[in-house]
Amino acid sequence: MRAILTIITLFALWLLMSGVYKPLIVWLGFFSSVFAVYMMRRMDQAADAETMTIRLKPFQMLKYLFWLLVEIAKSNWAVTKTILAPAMPINQHMFDVPFTQSTDLGQTIFANSITLTPGTITVDVNEHNFLVHALQYSDDDPAAIGDMDARVTKTEAVK
Repeated sequence: MRAILTIITLFALWLLMSGVYKPLIVWLGFFSSVFAVYMMRRMDQAADAETMTIRLKPFQMLKYLFWLLVEIAKSNWAVTKTILAPAMPINQHMFDVPFTQSTDLGQTIFANSITLTPGTITVDVNEHNFLVHALQYSDDDPAAIGDMDARVTKTEAVK
């Protein structure tokens, strides 16, 4: 029943967004919806039996998300200034960033937060640290990323 409702919902959304109601196109949209649900069910069956329990402190996570949005905006402005500068003062650097999160989810949030921040990207994951590339490296970067690490660790609700 759930699969049928999903097919109907996907097909209805497809009809509304396509705006084309020729018989061949409508049938292709319907079969696309059926195929999407079929593939989704196959992936569900192939997925690991292990599940990840999400243990986060909701209020801390909300505070972190607002802080991260501000940091993304500030970083975006800094990268824009760097790119638009006539001399383009780029100081690329790769450095290791240790993490203090105890869960895979916390580590994923931290690594993705680094990558979401313009001008930095998490390149590699090791046992106890991430390899990070910075577009415009300064000596303050490790301290700023250390602050981000501490904030992400505060969001974890460890047993």
